[in-house]
Amino acid sequence: MVKIIAYYLPQYHPIPENNGWWGNGFTEWTNVAKAKPLFRHHLQPKIPKDLGFYDLRIPEVREAQAELAREAGVYGFCYWHYWFGNGKQLLEYPINEVVKTGKPDFPFCLGWANDSWLSKSWNTQHKSQGKILIEQQYPGDDDIINHFKTIIPIISDKRYIKIDNRPLFVIYRPLLIPDFPNFKSLWNKLIKESGIADSFFFVAYSIDEKENSRLLNDGFDAINMLRLGAYRFDSKCIRENAFKLFRYKTFHYPLRLKYSKMIKHLIKKEVDSAENIFPSILPNWDHTPRSGKRGVVFEGSTPKLFMKHAEMVIDAVKSKPSSKQIIFLKSWNEWGEGNYMEPDLQNGKEYIWALKKAIDKSINQE
Repeated sequence: MVKIIAYYLPQYHPIPENNGWWGNGFTEWTNVAKAKPLFRHHLQPKIPKDLGFYDLRIPEVREAQAELAREAGVYGFCYWHYWFGNGKQLLEYPINEVVKTGKPDFPFCLGWANDSWLSKSWNTQHKSQGKILIEQQYPGDDDIINHFKTIIPIISDKRYIKIDNRPLFVIYRPLLIPDFPNFKSLWNKLIKESGIADSFFFVAYSIDEKENSRLLNDGFDAINMLRLGAYRFDSKCIRENAFKLFRYKTFHYPLRLKYSKMIKHLIKKEVDSAENIFPSILPNWDHTPRSGKRGVVFEGSTPKLFMKHAEMVIDAVKSKPSSKQIIFLKSWNEWGEGNYMEPDLQNGKEYIWALKKAIDKSINQE
């Protein structure tokens, strides 16, 4: 049976670092709330409905998120995990509370967002957008061991998602790890010695198919393929949007792409039907709350089109072995990028219901 795992952003509570960089109280909502329409019919700002401008320090919020995800047919959350090396973490509070309290009773895994934070990471309109706020470092084996020890309470939790009895661990920038085979070998040795499992199931996040062979050769067990950059990598998509790309690069005008066309580039059944490729579904995309005029916008997304998109991706994976029928949803709550499933004032629960209908349709066809 198809399992949909939704990426989950934890940046909805204040932390000292963000307070220092951006001012007291900064969260993802800061950019979301101040977003403005940049062209005619541009729907900004996006306003949350059922959950409001929530704070992830509140247990009831986390419970409500899980309940909505169940309603959508989502199997579990993949929490973005920020480990910068030398023991430095950020935004770890929500997942730590989920483990500590045992609630919500909803499956989860980790996705290591192993990337430096620049001032443009959360606001590309910042006057010093290239400034490094915190650098991703790879100090060596001692840090790899410390990293593993830090996540033991998380990966040993009964709710942690496994594939073939192996804890699922996603890596966002896999090619940045200096020696992934060594990292993999060390973590697999440690997890076996711990008695948690015989090994990890490592998934590489990729937006460019040309990287896939290298990633698999490096030892990744599977690849989460998200062709979000088709307008940069796919020759057909580039030709279709040549003028828009010129205007975007030359005049810093938002790149406006049709959602109805982009979803066709997000799926390649001949590739995504492979056991070691886990495709993605995307409800929408509008990066302008963070990026302003440098943003990319998918125009014309509707619950009906999203349902069609989800059906196409589900169809590509349902012939795989049961444990490999995995689809990643980008995302559950990336409001600053416009890719979220949580209800907003415009659509309410329509995207949640659309995904559930697509899943139910697939089940009924079996």
